[in-house]
This record gives sequence, C-alpha cells and structure tokens, in this order.
Amino acid sequence: MKNVSRTRALWIAVCIFLFCSPVFADDYSDKDILVMDNTAFAVDLFNRLSVAEGNLFFSPHSVSAALAMTYAGARGNTEGEMMQALCFSLPQEGLHPAFAELESELTRAQASGDVALHVANSLWPHANYPFLDEFLELLQKHYGVSITPVDYADAEAARETINGWVEQRTLEKIRELIPQGILNALTRLVLVNAIYFKGEWRSGFEPERTEETPFFLGSGTTVQVPMMTQVQTFGYAEDDDLQILELPYAGENFSMIILLPREKDGLERLEKKLNLTNLGRWRNRIDTRRVEVFLPKFKTSSMFRLDDTLKAMGMNDAFDERRADFSGMDGKELLYLTAVLHKAFVDVSEEGTEAAAATGAVVGLKMSAPSGSPPSPPVFRADRPFLFLIQEDTTESILFMGRVADPTRTGE
Repeated sequence: MKNVSRTRALWIAVCIFLFCSPVFADDYSDKDILVMDNTAFAVDLFNRLSVAEGNLFFSPHSVSAALAMTYAGARGNTEGEMMQALCFSLPQEGLHPAFAELESELTRAQASGDVALHVANSLWPHANYPFLDEFLELLQKHYGVSITPVDYADAEAARETINGWVEQRTLEKIRELIPQGILNALTRLVLVNAIYFKGEWRSGFEPERTEETPFFLGSGTTVQVPMMTQVQTFGYAEDDDLQILELPYAGENFSMIILLPREKDGLERLEKKLNLTNLGRWRNRIDTRRVEVFLPKFKTSSMFRLDDTLKAMGMNDAFDERRADFSGMDGKELLYLTAVLHKAFVDVSEEGTEAAAATGAVVGLKMSAPSGSPPSPPVFRADRPFLFLIQEDTTESILFMGRVADPTRTGE
C-alpha cells in the first residue's frame, strides 16, 4: 500500500470532533483543514440523502465547490448559516485560496497518473445585471470560473446553454442538470461545478472470469448480477461488523474504498455507524494483503434537488426571500437561492470506473426587489448492499460517494 499520507494522520486528531465541528490547528495548512471540513460535509450529506431507499451516488466535492462559490457572496446570518451547514471552519479569506490549492493538487495528481480528472466551474449571470467586480474577480482567481452572460428573459434558451456546457464538461454523462421550470425571468445567476473522472484499475478484472451470481438485496430476495473476481494484493481491513477494501486506480493517486457489511442485512447498521470518526478509523486501519475479491459490475445515476436537505442542515436564510443576504454579490440584498441541483453518474466494470457529476446553484431576484500475506487470502465477496467512495489518496479528498443497494438498477 502507498505511504501513509500526512492527512491520514490528521484523522486521529479530528476524530474527537462531531460533524461540522470547526477544526483549528496551527500545524495544518488551510488545504488540510478544508479537506477535513469537506469530508465532514460529505458524510453528513450522505447520511441525510441515504434515508431514501435504493442506489445512491453523488459528488460531495462538486456540491461543496458550487456552494463555496455561492458562499463567497453571502453576508450576515446567511453567511453564518452556510458556514455551519457546509462545515467550513476557515474564514472567507482563507477558504477560497484553500479551494484553489486543493484543485491545483487534484490537477497535479491526475496529471502524474493514468486517470482523467476534469473539474470546471462556471458563472452564468443575467446580462447587464450589476454584479460586484470583486465578487466576480474572487471566483475567477480562486475557482477559475468562466463567465458567460445570458438573458433569463428567455429562460429556455439560457437553460439549454447551461446544460450544454455541463454535457460538454462531463463528456455527455450529465444531461439536463437543470430541468424545465427552474429558471425564469427573475433568475439572475447560476453557479455551476462539473466534475468528470475516468480511471482504469491498477489490477484489472479479467472479463472471462466474470460470472452471473446471486446478489442478496436488503428485502431478502436475490437478483443475478455479473460478478467480477480476482486474487491480488490490495489495501484491506476488517472487524466483526464489516470488511474494507481499497482498489487503486492506475498510477499512484486515486482509489475506490468499499465498505461491506458482514451480514446480508447489515447495510442499515453500517450506515448508522458512518460518521467522521469511524470513517477516519476505518481508512486508517487499511493495510496491504492478498485478497480474493468478488465485486459486481454496476452502473447507476442519481439526481437531487438539495433545497430541503440543505435547509435541514441549517441553511435556511439563503432560501428565504425575506431574510437572504447575498449582498457580497451585488452590494444589495436583492438576491436569494431558488434551487440547488445535483446530478451524478457512475459505471464500474472490469476495466475501471467512469464517474461524473454536476451541481448548479440558482440565484434569483427577490419578488419585492427590484504487512506480509496470510497463509490464505481473505474473501471479499460484495454480494450484498455496500457503500463506496472514490478519493484522491494524497489529500484523501472524497470526490464521489455512493451506495449500491441493487446493481441491476441503473435509473435515477
């Protein structure tokens, strides 16, 4: 297994904190703190989205980035609520440079390896609306946004333009991020993050060894799935309740971590244990050993409108037409969030993984305003529902996160 990264050691320190507890550590860089904050947000968001049944997949990195850009224009109580809900412990002047540093490290990681990772940010302001120069310049400097004015008086044309940009940046894996009816003549800004990932396994599965085998659903029934298999040295850990497998992608910098409950009906108990402390403990225990792996092929996509979820996390004022304060965008209190949309896709096969996601934050005008191998390898048989995440290993930044409840289900 690769050398333990510096951020992995940070989990020991952070595990004493609850979700979204601010992290203050003079010995750690702002980028390190941001990664821990984003991980806290990822786990919190997963736990809230996982109440719905079925497969689940999303990019916490994409959601964090899009909302961080929105947060740049928040002021007053709106800013405070967003800081808490998004688990940001850095002040604005430290947060945005930290995002820029993290994105630079992700770019370096994919450039030095054999994976494709593309992250892009864009702003779509209403033509001639007077956004503050300092707001636009901040997002250009730290998020590298492209800025394309559109006319929301023709909401359908604006929607098609923005969706077309998302499709292009995700190699057409994310279509129709913004559905009809979201944009209107009062829309003043859409902030978008798009992320695309494609990586081959460092040790691929041989297609001729893939066989149809039973997969045990949470309902107690089974479905037949194409099950991939190989015996190889991987990152592995286990305890009485779960097995943990780390499958590296080609190169040195990215991997998929799978959390598999021991019991066929153990997914719900595993999800209840998923918190920042346990995730750090599980990842920290991974060591290399020879493992016999059985993993189903799967492909799934998810779409969310996150307004209610973010409100439940404490981000209320941002969506309230009377109380929202985004004066950092235009120098006035005329704007509020009308929608936060997220869509994600993943395809796992013998060759590797392709994943993409996009997040859109829609801002509208207020109506009132103008060690050595064991004798025999353990068996990691993912023939029951499991959790997984895709991470960049040096920073341990979680790019994607999901749940496979039924590998035969591919819809949103």
